[in-house]
Amino acid sequence: MINKETAEHYLWGNNCHGWHLVKHPELSVIQELMPPGTSEVRHYHQRSHQFFFILSGKATLEIDGSHQVLSQHEGVEIPPNVPHQMLNESDCNLEFLMISQPPNHGDRILSDIIESSPS
Repeated sequence: MINKETAEHYLWGNNCHGWHLVKHPELSVIQELMPPGTSEVRHYHQRSHQFFFILSGKATLEIDGSHQVLSQHEGVEIPPNVPHQMLNESDCNLEFLMISQPPNHGDRILSDIIESSPS
Protein backbone atom coordinates (compact mmCIF):
# COMPACT_ATOMS: atom_id res chain seq x y z
CA MET A 1 0.00 0.00 0.00
CA ILE A 2 1.14 3.57 -0.70
CA ASN A 3 -0.11 7.04 0.19
CA LYS A 4 1.24 10.60 0.45
CA GLU A 5 2.80 9.88 3.84
CA THR A 6 4.82 6.89 2.55
CA ALA A 7 5.48 7.93 -1.08
CA GLU A 8 8.67 9.58 -2.35
CA HIS A 9 8.05 13.35 -2.15
CA TYR A 10 9.51 16.23 -4.14
CA LEU A 11 9.00 19.99 -4.45
CA TRP A 12 8.67 21.79 -7.77
CA GLY A 13 7.78 25.25 -9.04
CA ASN A 14 6.56 27.75 -6.46
CA ASN A 15 5.93 25.51 -3.42
CA CYS A 16 4.13 22.78 -5.40
CA HIS A 17 4.37 19.19 -4.17
CA GLY A 18 4.52 15.80 -5.85
CA TRP A 19 4.34 12.24 -4.51
CA HIS A 20 5.44 9.25 -6.61
CA LEU A 21 2.68 6.67 -6.11
CA VAL A 22 3.95 4.45 -8.95
CA LYS A 23 7.45 4.90 -10.34
CA HIS A 24 8.29 2.23 -12.92
CA PRO A 25 10.10 2.38 -16.28
CA GLU A 26 6.79 1.85 -18.11
CA LEU A 27 4.34 3.81 -15.90
CA SER A 28 4.30 6.83 -13.59
CA VAL A 29 1.49 7.86 -11.24
CA ILE A 30 2.10 11.08 -9.32
CA GLN A 31 -0.20 12.87 -6.92
CA GLU A 32 0.45 16.61 -7.07
CA LEU A 33 -0.64 19.62 -5.04
CA MET A 34 -0.57 23.16 -6.42
CA PRO A 35 -1.28 26.10 -4.09
CA PRO A 36 -3.51 28.95 -5.34
CA GLY A 37 -2.00 31.12 -8.07
CA THR A 38 0.65 28.61 -9.18
CA SER A 39 1.34 27.09 -12.59
CA GLU A 40 3.73 24.75 -14.28
CA VAL A 41 5.89 25.71 -17.26
CA ARG A 42 4.24 25.18 -20.65
CA HIS A 43 5.74 22.08 -22.29
CA TYR A 44 5.10 18.92 -24.27
CA HIS A 45 6.37 15.34 -24.30
CA GLN A 46 7.66 13.47 -27.34
CA ARG A 47 6.71 9.97 -26.10
CA SER A 48 4.54 10.23 -23.00
CA HIS A 49 0.76 10.01 -22.98
CA GLN A 50 -0.55 11.76 -19.89
CA PHE A 51 -3.84 11.69 -18.04
CA PHE A 52 -4.68 14.35 -15.46
CA PHE A 53 -7.45 13.57 -12.94
CA ILE A 54 -8.61 16.22 -10.46
CA LEU A 55 -8.95 15.00 -6.85
CA SER A 56 -9.91 18.36 -5.33
CA GLY A 57 -10.04 21.98 -6.39
CA LYS A 58 -10.38 23.45 -9.87
CA ALA A 59 -7.69 23.29 -12.56
CA THR A 60 -7.21 25.38 -15.65
CA LEU A 61 -5.43 23.28 -18.24
CA GLU A 62 -4.14 25.00 -21.36
CA ILE A 63 -3.94 22.40 -24.13
CA ASP A 64 -2.50 23.48 -27.47
CA GLY A 65 -3.77 27.05 -27.05
CA SER A 66 -7.25 26.22 -25.68
CA HIS A 67 -8.19 26.51 -22.01
CA GLN A 68 -10.26 23.88 -20.22
CA VAL A 69 -11.47 24.13 -16.64
CA LEU A 70 -11.57 20.81 -14.80
CA SER A 71 -13.35 20.27 -11.50
CA GLN A 72 -13.20 17.49 -8.92
CA HIS A 73 -13.49 13.99 -10.43
CA GLU A 74 -12.91 15.20 -14.01
CA GLY A 75 -9.94 14.26 -16.16
CA VAL A 76 -8.36 14.78 -19.54
CA GLU A 77 -5.80 12.91 -21.66
CA ILE A 78 -2.89 14.69 -23.33
CA PRO A 79 -1.25 12.82 -26.23
CA PRO A 80 2.45 13.16 -27.09
CA ASN A 81 3.63 16.32 -28.87
CA VAL A 82 0.73 18.47 -27.61
CA PRO A 83 1.83 21.60 -25.69
CA HIS A 84 0.10 21.98 -22.32
CA GLN A 85 0.26 23.79 -19.00
CA MET A 86 -1.53 23.20 -15.69
CA LEU A 87 -2.58 26.34 -13.78
CA ASN A 88 -4.31 26.86 -10.46
CA GLU A 89 -6.11 30.15 -10.96
CA SER A 90 -8.42 29.52 -8.00
CA ASP A 91 -8.09 30.59 -4.37
CA CYS A 92 -7.96 26.96 -3.10
CA ASN A 93 -5.37 24.19 -3.28
CA LEU A 94 -5.52 22.00 -6.37
CA GLU A 95 -4.77 18.29 -5.96
CA PHE A 96 -4.65 15.89 -8.90
CA LEU A 97 -3.20 12.67 -10.27
CA MET A 98 -0.84 12.78 -13.23
CA ILE A 99 -0.51 9.42 -14.95
CA SER A 100 2.17 9.09 -17.62
CA GLN A 101 2.95 6.18 -19.91
CA PRO A 102 5.85 5.92 -20.41
CA PRO A 103 7.04 8.16 -17.55
CA ASN A 104 7.56 11.76 -18.60
CA HIS A 105 10.92 12.27 -16.85
CA GLY A 106 13.54 13.14 -19.44
CA ASP A 107 10.80 13.59 -22.06
CA ARG A 108 9.80 17.19 -21.31
CA ILE A 109 10.40 19.89 -23.91
CA LEU A 110 9.65 23.51 -23.03
CA SER A 111 7.12 25.21 -25.28
CA ASP A 112 6.95 28.92 -24.51
CA ILE A 113 4.99 29.96 -27.61
CA ILE A 114 1.24 29.80 -27.00
CA GLU A 115 -0.70 29.65 -30.22
CA SER A 116 -4.15 31.14 -29.89
CA SER A 117 -7.16 29.38 -31.33
CA PRO A 118 -9.50 31.22 -33.66
CA SER A 119 -12.39 32.96 -31.86
